[in-house]
Amino acid sequence: MAVKIENVEQLMSKMKADDVKFIRFELGDMYGVSRSKIIPISHFMEKATRGLKFNPGYLGWDYRKDGSLPIPEYTFIAGSRPDAVMFPDLDTYITIPWLKNTGRILIEPTLDSEPLTVHPRIVARRQIDSLRELGYSLLSAYEHEFFVVDKDTHEPYTKGNISRSTLRNYGDPEFTHQILTDLPEVGVDIEVFESEYEAGQVEIVHKPLFGIKAADTSHTCRISVKEIALEHGYIASFMTQPWPGTEASGLHFNHSLWDVQGQNSKMMDNSSNGLSKVARNWIAGILTHAPAISVLMAPTSNCLKRYEPYSCAPTAATWGFDNRTTALRVTQNTNGNMYIENRLSSGAANPYLVLAATVAAGIDGIKHEMEPPENVKGNAYEFENIPAKTAMLPTDMKTALEHLSNDNVIREALGEDFYQCYTGFKLSEILMEQEAKEKGNTNWEREFLFDRM
Repeated sequence: MAVKIENVEQLMSKMKADDVKFIRFELGDMYGVSRSKIIPISHFMEKATRGLKFNPGYLGWDYRKDGSLPIPEYTFIAGSRPDAVMFPDLDTYITIPWLKNTGRILIEPTLDSEPLTVHPRIVARRQIDSLRELGYSLLSAYEHEFFVVDKDTHEPYTKGNISRSTLRNYGDPEFTHQILTDLPEVGVDIEVFESEYEAGQVEIVHKPLFGIKAADTSHTCRISVKEIALEHGYIASFMTQPWPGTEASGLHFNHSLWDVQGQNSKMMDNSSNGLSKVARNWIAGILTHAPAISVLMAPTSNCLKRYEPYSCAPTAATWGFDNRTTALRVTQNTNGNMYIENRLSSGAANPYLVLAATVAAGIDGIKHEMEPPENVKGNAYEFENIPAKTAMLPTDMKTALEHLSNDNVIREALGEDFYQCYTGFKLSEILMEQEAKEKGNTNWEREFLFDRM
């Protein structure tokens, strides 16, 4: 991953103008959790051009051992555990308003001078490249739902169950103000901030961006919210369903296909329902592979519990026009452009893998000119309303992994190294669940996920 010295010099001039003294070299792990090292600006030139050594264990550690051991047989880091060498994407530089004299830049790992293909951002970028080869670009944005609680008591920072309450929007006016003020400063162009149904539950939606920038923005949004929350004495958690019996958090992935130049939408034509052929193919591809990609959209056993009737989450591989009970909701924005809301993904999903899985499945639909089943016009939770032979979504990790294992298209698109590494994590979590049940620990998911996510 070559980084030109002249480009680094230009960026360093900007950093000096921004009074940046420290730069955070940052990336997300397989769960989407931010990992970083802090570099004094005096060493930036060296680290940017020659690379920064970084143990890639975050892509293959068994969390049951608290990161101390690699997952047996499923990870490239077993044996000598070599360092990866990280290089920055200079276009991702931002300054962090709440951290004095500090900037941030996203990095990607290499091993033996080659991109480390299991890394989620690299997996996502390769899908964007594959889509571009077909003559399309992706415009997308994420809807982040999360919980905010007191960091000591874990009590929700707002009370009651009422969506979009004006008073709950200002449950802590200073927290709300800093979110609305600082997130745009780090490149998160907030379109909507609102309270969600459950106590302490919040939603943030950002404006759409082309290509990998949308997933980068989602990553930035999540770590920024978590850091700002800590400043106000809170924990912001993107764990999907921290408390049984409550509404879960989603990560709806709104997206549309455009030409390579990003000038013309490819979603609409003069057909009876307004959907273009390529849009229909795209929808059909995602629905065809929905059971396989569910473990990427709902990556923990806790997430998979979200796929239940009347939960504002899908239960089957369905689609419909402005239908919130389906997996794919086709709708229009205020400019009249049609887009797809992928409702499969949960709050704890890795945004890079959500993008990668969606694109991989959609590309297969385009290549094979798939046609989707009939769209659901009523309540998709009622079986009589969904087409015959509609696939149901898995609700446990073992079944979800079987679907992914049996889908050669998705495995090949994402890469066999990635599949093996990712599956290692999921098998580890199955063992964690079994161990917890044997011990009678009903809180293991929250203990494992709440603070980390």
